[in-house]
Amino acid sequence: MVLGVTGSIAAYKAVDLASQLTQAGVAVHVVLTESATQLVGPASFRAITGLPVSTNLFELSNPFAIEHISLADVADAFVIAPATANVIAKVACGIADDLLTCTALATRAPMLIAPAMHTAMWENPATQDNVKQLRERGGSFVGPAVGRLASGGYGAGRFAPGPEILGEILRVLGATGDLAGRKVVVSAGGTREPIDPIRFLSNRSTGRMGIAVAEAARDRGGNVTLVCGPTALQRPSGMTVVDVTTAAQMLDAVKAASEGADALVMAAAVADYRPAGAAANQKLKKQEEALTLTLQRTDDVLDSVRDVPLRVGFAAETENLIENAQRKLERKALDLIVANPVGGQDDAFGSERNRCTFITSTGTVDELPNLTKRQVADRLLDWVVSRLASN
Repeated sequence: MVLGVTGSIAAYKAVDLASQLTQAGVAVHVVLTESATQLVGPASFRAITGLPVSTNLFELSNPFAIEHISLADVADAFVIAPATANVIAKVACGIADDLLTCTALATRAPMLIAPAMHTAMWENPATQDNVKQLRERGGSFVGPAVGRLASGGYGAGRFAPGPEILGEILRVLGATGDLAGRKVVVSAGGTREPIDPIRFLSNRSTGRMGIAVAEAARDRGGNVTLVCGPTALQRPSGMTVVDVTTAAQMLDAVKAASEGADALVMAAAVADYRPAGAAANQKLKKQEEALTLTLQRTDDVLDSVRDVPLRVGFAAETENLIENAQRKLERKALDLIVANPVGGQDDAFGSERNRCTFITSTGTVDELPNLTKRQVADRLLDWVVSRLASN
């Protein structure tokens, strides 16, 4: 991909973005405008990407410099981050007076723009007209965010958060992947069942596994909806995210999202029980005697959503891992269940890694090594893609 960096004060943030993309396995060809070089040097980008950095049309030492068409051809995506009002205006009008704008005019790759400028410049009707024009031509935008600006003011125009831009870029790059055209619903996190305005019943799920699956599906071209319980993790971009709190809300959201879905991956740790009746309106005061709560079963989400062609569940078990997971697989008529050990050195909760076992409806039992949760997600989606292709 090509990353164009313009003379916004946020140009230094593009170095970290290039680093994150490179770590994700993306070959990043950086183009700096002359103004950008006043704020950040080409050496920083070259050290991170390991590739030549282009700064002008007549730089003979760079194989891409004179022939800007070459850069346009190698681009799977053309990203301008940060993008100033000036460069947005040039691209909208077809002006090609430097290497970045020449490449923008020549490329047929999808274009993603992350604006960064003062609020007054962003809100100016001329800028808004240029943005509208680029969107109508198929360009997409991420940001700007609202926040404190370099000028000391506060408002719209701040460079969007790095993870948000990264997610949108990976979505664009993966648009033609093996899940393109497929609708995938993923659930993540635990649920909270309220006792009073302060207390609730919950579990140790962080949502890390479900979010990893959602991101992996997005990066393979899937149209992803993530139904997410409470979590401290940042919500991923490049997909529809539905935030829920209780098991009942999780059920309603998954039902709604699953209409027309090709696959449902239920990684959320939904509470099996909730306090009977309505939660107390006021905080329950500490008393000398014990507090007794009557619990009732919550509705099972996977049992209630059976009309999705492919359904994957998870089983967290402290004992008899395979046997208990197989019973759950059969009881809920799942296509695949991911069995996770809980407790000990392989505890899945809160960890960035997972040692799990895939059990299929056809009786296959595949014990995976200790992998990162993203690696587990990719293995899971390899199976999903294979199964969808055979149906």
